[in-house]
Amino acid sequence: MDRDPFLRKMADEEDEQPFDEDVEESGSGAEGGQGRRKRLFSKELRCMMYGFGDDQNPYTESVDILEDLVIEFITEMTHKAMSIGRQGRVQVEDIVFLIRKDPRKFARVKDLLTMNEELKRARKAFDEANYGS
Repeated sequence: MDRDPFLRKMADEEDEQPFDEDVEESGSGAEGGQGRRKRLFSKELRCMMYGFGDDQNPYTESVDILEDLVIEFITEMTHKAMSIGRQGRVQVEDIVFLIRKDPRKFARVKDLLTMNEELKRARKAFDEANYGS
């Protein structure tokens, strides 16, 4: 049974014409020397895909395509963030500035930053209670 023939066709085309970005320079890859770069987010993306309604074990090709998109997005955002603000440094304010016009991303970042501050305060209060007296 073929769940997604479009992705299978894309994967077949990828096998015929490999991209330079998928191949490691050294040739001794972390995936058993297959010549492909190490996948950084495969486990997390599989879990996210399952959480959003995909099969519990999604096609590897689907995960790989999604990971390529994620890495491309992170790379682009990092380059943009490095070009604004302090040169050569990425700061939280730079990321917030870049996503300010996307309401969903902005709201999510705002929630995460708020939660991070709450966690810092809770850790500080916990440390003071245990070690401060």
